[in-house]
Amino acid sequence: MNDIFVAADHIVSPLGMGTSHNFRALKAGKTGVDRQERPAMSDHPFYAALFDPAEFTGGSFTKFEQLLQVSITDALNISGIRPGDKRTVLIICSTKGNAHLLDEDPNTPPENISLPASAARLAKTFRLDAAPIVVSNACISGLLGMITGMRLIRAGLFENAVVSGADVISRFILSGFGSFQALSSGHCKPFDKDRDGINLGEGAATVVLSSRSDYNKGLRLRGGSVSNDANHISGPSRTGMELCQTIERSLLDAFAAREEIGFISTHGTATSYNDEMEAKAITLAGLNHVPVNSLKGYYGHTLGAAGLIESIVTMQSMREGLILPSPGFEQNGVTTPLNVVTTLLSTPLTTCLKTASGFGGCNAAVVLGK
Repeated sequence: MNDIFVAADHIVSPLGMGTSHNFRALKAGKTGVDRQERPAMSDHPFYAALFDPAEFTGGSFTKFEQLLQVSITDALNISGIRPGDKRTVLIICSTKGNAHLLDEDPNTPPENISLPASAARLAKTFRLDAAPIVVSNACISGLLGMITGMRLIRAGLFENAVVSGADVISRFILSGFGSFQALSSGHCKPFDKDRDGINLGEGAATVVLSSRSDYNKGLRLRGGSVSNDANHISGPSRTGMELCQTIERSLLDAFAAREEIGFISTHGTATSYNDEMEAKAITLAGLNHVPVNSLKGYYGHTLGAAGLIESIVTMQSMREGLILPSPGFEQNGVTTPLNVVTTLLSTPLTTCLKTASGFGGCNAAVVLGK
């Protein structure tokens, strides 16, 4: 089976531009989550990680598309892959895409909101001849995009996959999460006994995957898996068995033993049901002793970009041998306790796991290795 190398990665977030810039901010304990007063989004203050309203405005691209364009541009420059390479596919990951345009004009033409249309515009911009692929599967979209790219390369259909994800927060999205009381009244607290919901966030990220050894920068996507627990449209499995199976299948796909896993970057939304399910799944998989964190306290929940942003931060943790603390965690709040990291932890990392779950019962996991 071909090695799938990580040729480049890039993050655009309220914490800054680029992976290194973001990781420096995270090491310093900075968070993009803050109290927001945005009348266009909400009649009441809320906590989220948002870009300044003046950023990513104007031009022929929407804000959503501009975020992707910036991240893809820098990632391609880092990778050295030439625009127009016929062996390269573009994969766009998002939960809501341009849905924010409906807040500005309810009569926005459907073609302006269409995710495939956005993907086609971006592919044309980067002179990528292959038809772009759209992955929109709730909050696992970023991880599923990476797995899709890995499988396309393994199948010999492409040598390179540019996997990019983004989401923009709008009144529509805020009201949706608010309608089932999932928004936190302050800074979110993943896995903590006083958690009361999520913070949302804006951002974009890109991972460039390749089977070519000349793009080997020292990190690999070793394997991954997806599943659906078919429990409820917005509530995850109560047992965690299905995410556990996803974790186990990811390890099999990566030819990795559970003893190799040195760290787990969890989904960790700080909602009652998600954190409980995820803790059960990790325990069932025999990994509850492994250090874990959630990055939602830094970035908020960036929806379709979350899996990509959090995978990139995990890879940077591997490069620097550092595990970031999980903001908001003070006292265990799940029935099967996890080894949640609360201070910056220096440790060598060679193999790590990233998990994600989303509405509709979807689950995903990837194994990353040096």
